Amino acid sequence: MANTIATIKYLGQKEAQELDEELMGPEFGFTNEQLMELAGLSVACAVNQIYSPAQQPNVLIVCGPGNNGGDGLVVARHLFHFGFNIYIFYPKQPQKQHLLNLVKQCNTLNIQFINELVSLESYQLIIDAIFGFSFNGSIRAPFDTILQIIAQSKLPIVSVDIPSGWPVEESNPVDSIIQPNVLVSLTAPKLCALNFKGIHYLGGRFVPPKLALKYELNLPKYEGSNQIVLI
Repeated sequence: MANTIATIKYLGQKEAQELDEELMGPEFGFTNEQLMELAGLSVACAVNQIYSPAQQPNVLIVCGPGNNGGDGLVVARHLFHFGFNIYIFYPKQPQKQHLLNLVKQCNTLNIQFINELVSLESYQLIIDAIFGFSFNGSIRAPFDTILQIIAQSKLPIVSVDIPSGWPVEESNPVDSIIQPNVLVSLTAPKLCALNFKGIHYLGGRFVPPKLALKYELNLPKYEGSNQIVLI
């Protein structure tokens, strides 16, 4: 019998970090770059499932300085190939080689990196790839202002793994700056998404059964070759 929504496990911050570490450990052998690629592909598939280049041609992807931002760069590349016009705002760019490689891949496609958020009127969709499940503490500049601008735009928002700024272990906080229309949880959903009211997908179809069993994830069944499942 396929797993139901009620049985899916929602992870806290520590457990999500431990799961990632095991995936990239000696037993399972994944690399950070691999996980980023698979995660970004999942998000792009979810976006393409709901939105279209005909109706939402211009997509703004806002990337943070960590792995969530790297996922956003992967999303950008795939959505470009799906036919969307992609624009990336990446205000804090770390000089890590795997992230520099992702930037280069976007540059070779002539994807435009914008330098500031002045007006969002020319976009029809925003991808929030700012903060992931490792985020702690208060939101610092420039991302406090960036999140306010995104929220005030009233454009549809798709968040990568968790909505940026949400406390990872606080279920659907009402006082958070952004309330995305779509959330694509990765590997397994996090506690903050337990009562999420928008469209909720799970992506990251790469968890070995042995690891899923160890963490009692009770992951839903992915149909056919789908990279995402609605939860």
